[in-house]
Amino acid sequence: MQFTLDRDALLKPLQMVSGAIERRHTLPILSNVLIEVTAEGQLILTGTDLEIELVAHAPVQQVQVAGRITVPAKKLLDICRSLPDSSLLDVVVQGDNCVVSTGKSKFTLSTLSATDYPNLESWAGEVELQLERQQLRHLLDDTAFSMANQDVRYYLNGLLFEVDNGVLRAVATDGHRLALSTLDVAATAGHQKQIIIPRKGVLEIMRLLSADEQLVQLSLGQNHIRLTDSQFSFSCKLIDGRFPDYRRVLPRNSTKKVTAHRDVLKDACVRASILSNEKYRGVRFTLSGQNELQIVANNPEHEQAEEVIEVEYVGETLEIGFNVGYLLDVLNTLSTDLVIMNLSDANSSALVEGVGNHTGAMYVVMPMRL
Repeated sequence: MQFTLDRDALLKPLQMVSGAIERRHTLPILSNVLIEVTAEGQLILTGTDLEIELVAHAPVQQVQVAGRITVPAKKLLDICRSLPDSSLLDVVVQGDNCVVSTGKSKFTLSTLSATDYPNLESWAGEVELQLERQQLRHLLDDTAFSMANQDVRYYLNGLLFEVDNGVLRAVATDGHRLALSTLDVAATAGHQKQIIIPRKGVLEIMRLLSADEQLVQLSLGQNHIRLTDSQFSFSCKLIDGRFPDYRRVLPRNSTKKVTAHRDVLKDACVRASILSNEKYRGVRFTLSGQNELQIVANNPEHEQAEEVIEVEYVGETLEIGFNVGYLLDVLNTLSTDLVIMNLSDANSSALVEGVGNHTGAMYVVMPMRL
């Protein structure tokens, strides 16, 4: 194999596929990137950790000999990063080595056979969606922070995608809070499907997607999801499990409603959190008919923070405790000026929404006993 290409043309797709490659792995070949050069002048890079697979493309300026080989991904990426912009790279496979040279620089990398490189098995999508990159990105931004991390309930360590008669719904929960966001996708009318995308796959999609109006193709299969863009193709195995019925968690008959300025509430929570218990992060909300919200935090050192802000409140006097970190995650994700908290009593979950939020995002935060 022998070809010539611009350093910048190699660097971007190499950075893309490196996200799918595990640096520490029991199989040495999984630390490598698969490089394929076609006679038509196309460079195809593939990275995988057996759970996710990323394929990226780049044009090659000159192909002397087409072929396939695998080389250490991190070392090749570090070499490309260290070279000057617009360097012209000559890549030649000589025996068991791959030689990358430019100007007076020359790097000899070890290789492993491309025939041993694992590929995710081929599969067909059951539901095909086409949507803008920014729409998918917003859907994930609205919800991904609520995913569990290394929970024994493995089905919570990911994000639910639900296609339901023209609506794509994303739901994430760790058992203490829940995030839900929706998107209209008319092409799915008549389709119903639920899948759970693992945490690593969600974070990788968010890394890959830029917030623009370019279209991406989303394929949902029985055991896989695939995202196809003009620059890359991303595939990921799904979590085989049953996601909890999120509809049962959504508070239905809230009797009390608090409307507050998002930034004012967020800043007050940030200040109160400074003196909250570092382990439990609890704060107490006290609401009364005077349209005031009192936020109090205590810690084991007998220190206390107290904040009072103006709100619109309809209802009886109420005291309720929350993990302030969970509330701040929601307030940082919402972009509206005003937020509404729907409450019932000290033992019932709060439903938080943005006023005029175009994504229809909703957040459920369970109360704490303080």
